[in-house]
Amino acid sequence: MRTRLLEITAAVVLTVFGAALAPAAQAATVPAIDGDKCMQGKGSVEYESTRDSWVCVDGTYDGEPID
Repeated sequence: MRTRLLEITAAVVLTVFGAALAPAAQAATVPAIDGDKCMQGKGSVEYESTRDSWVCVDGTYDGEPID
C-alpha cells in the first residue's frame, strides 16, 4: 500500500512540475518574425513545402520561420 501511495504521489508531483515548466520552455524559444520584418531586412517571404510553412529567404533573417 505504501509503495502504491508513493508511486501516485511521485506521478502527481512530476505532472505538476511538468505543467509548470512547459510555458517557461515555450517562452525561451526565439519568436518568429513577421513578413514585414523579413522584407525590411531585404528578404522575401516564400512557402517552403518541406517544412510546410512560410520562411524568410535571403536578407537579414534568411531561413527564419514567418509567424
